[in-house]
Amino acid sequence: MNDTERAAGILRAGGLVSFPTETVYGLGADARNAVALRRLYSVKGRPADHPVIVHIGCTQQLNEFAAEVPATARVLADALWPGPLTLVLRRSARVPDEATGGLDTVGLRVPAHPIALQLLEAFGGGIAAPSANRFGKVSPTTADAVRSDLGNDVALVLDGGPCAVGIESTIVDCSGSEPRVLREGGISAERLRDVLGFEVPVGGTVRAPGTLAVHYAPRARVELLEAESLLSAAADYSAYGLRVGVIALGEAARSSGFVGSTSTTILAAPRDVAEYARCLYASLRRADDLDLDVVLAVPPPDVGVGAAVADRLRRAAASG
Repeated sequence: MNDTERAAGILRAGGLVSFPTETVYGLGADARNAVALRRLYSVKGRPADHPVIVHIGCTQQLNEFAAEVPATARVLADALWPGPLTLVLRRSARVPDEATGGLDTVGLRVPAHPIALQLLEAFGGGIAAPSANRFGKVSPTTADAVRSDLGNDVALVLDGGPCAVGIESTIVDCSGSEPRVLREGGISAERLRDVLGFEVPVGGTVRAPGTLAVHYAPRARVELLEAESLLSAAADYSAYGLRVGVIALGEAARSSGFVGSTSTTILAAPRDVAEYARCLYASLRRADDLDLDVVLAVPPPDVGVGAAVADRLRRAAASG
């Protein structure tokens, strides 16, 4: 029996497993097992009214979990699944309250990772899976990060290497009269517009994962600023004896004069926005590993996936 088959067996028995997706690592439970779902919420420390995403293996399974699938949702699923897109739909009667935070909607997605898809095929059902970390903390993008966070609270961690996208899925609410983006993520607003032929507005009233004002936060304080303020801000904090980390696109980080500094660490200097997304959470985790006091971050341009990266940074900074 291989690890994927073992993981499927654990899920059938009501246990919890962690598995990789292209976005972040998920903490999975049988989406139809209320007892397992309550255990998932307990381990994560997640509020009971905060819904989780149900991962499915193919678009054909939509009808098993959704009471109705509007044409817009079909178009998005056909164009963007497997991929970092979650569709919020009216749930079927077979979906327990524990998977939806008591809402009459459910978030569904087909992940674009071979191990996740193998697990879904071996299990044969939906897997409810928020990110595999304690609630509100930095999402894990490696198996080691999951083990560090959850330890023995998860029965098995499937290791698929670092996540290719690095930030969570885009959540689109298709349960109302018009689609709305509830959370920006790995699918950009521009890509949604290209698929649908119209702009999808951002914001809505439906509760969704990862939309609290404070989220994705390390222990270190996160401060957002412009590139030209990096060097002076780092110097000010260092003068008070604080240890500083920097996250900024490569040119901004390198041009700020931190090479050789003993009080400032360049946590990441990504070459482009896609790399910024991939390394963001690992960089925030490294800040805590190094026991830094402050992380100074220059958000990327607020377009494409950069909008989602900037969103995560704002939520991380809100904890300070």
